[in-house]
Amino acid sequence: MDITDQAKRIIAGERRALARAITLIESARADHREQAGALLEAVKGAGRQALRIGLSGTPGVGKSTFIEAFGLMLTGQGLRVAVLAVDPSSTRSGGSILGDKTRMEMLSRDPNAFIRPSPSQTALGGVARRTREAVMLCEAAGYDVVLIETVGVGQSETMVAEMSDLFVLLLAPAGGDELQGVKRGIMEIADLILVNKADGDLLPAATRTCADYAGALRLLRKRISDPEGFPKAMLVSAVTQDGLEVAWGEMQTLISWRRESGFWDANRTEQARHWFEEEVRLGLLARLDEGEMRSRMQRLGAAVAAGKVSVSAAVREALGGS
Repeated sequence: MDITDQAKRIIAGERRALARAITLIESARADHREQAGALLEAVKGAGRQALRIGLSGTPGVGKSTFIEAFGLMLTGQGLRVAVLAVDPSSTRSGGSILGDKTRMEMLSRDPNAFIRPSPSQTALGGVARRTREAVMLCEAAGYDVVLIETVGVGQSETMVAEMSDLFVLLLAPAGGDELQGVKRGIMEIADLILVNKADGDLLPAATRTCADYAGALRLLRKRISDPEGFPKAMLVSAVTQDGLEVAWGEMQTLISWRRESGFWDANRTEQARHWFEEEVRLGLLARLDEGEMRSRMQRLGAAVAAGKVSVSAAVREALGGS
């Protein structure tokens, strides 16, 4: 791949070049990783920033329907929208369905939208290992808003907050266990809680759920990065589009306040540091499967399995000899 030419095509906004680049950065091959690093450095000079919105929610809450309606509303305002959707991978086969483009049929045909489904593979936290790099490529390609849709497994999906400017939690009415709102974890990092499906017969239940979460949010400690009134819970309907404009207005209000207060830049700086440290950790873990260390791990693993040595003793020997 001609890295310089590819970078120029991405910066020019070519969707095919962007898709090829994301495929490259998701590859685990050593030569591809080297090319991916060079490509990311090449597009860094574009100096573009998009609004990164992380979106999570339990399966069945209507994330894809919401993203399509929300994305179409944004493209209707002249904005370019990229959607990075992470699908869970099978622990047996490693495969993923990657059906998000099918579920977002109208948005996938919009010339101002780009949808890229990716497998989560072995990554935890609701996002794929290379999602952050894909976000950087979308920014370089000139997209104004990047929506990061997580796997959708619940309380553990906090990793997306480390790569987004705004974190939105999508909930369904009458989903049960409304007291989840007072738990630490995913609730603490949410900037907006949107109760979806607030239409038809579900509207009364959605109103009650929204009130429950609004009350729960008041019990959480106020964050210095939030203006008065945030985080907040709101009603939306992806089917009727009710509440989408209001929700977008609240997002803009919050982001504008954070920009003016300096929290936007501080957050981006802290995120860059976090991902540097995370890549170092992952690199060190990868070395466990290389050369002499791999042989040592196999030898000690066999000894532990045979009951000849305890787990803690084997760990000390492995780390002491590395």
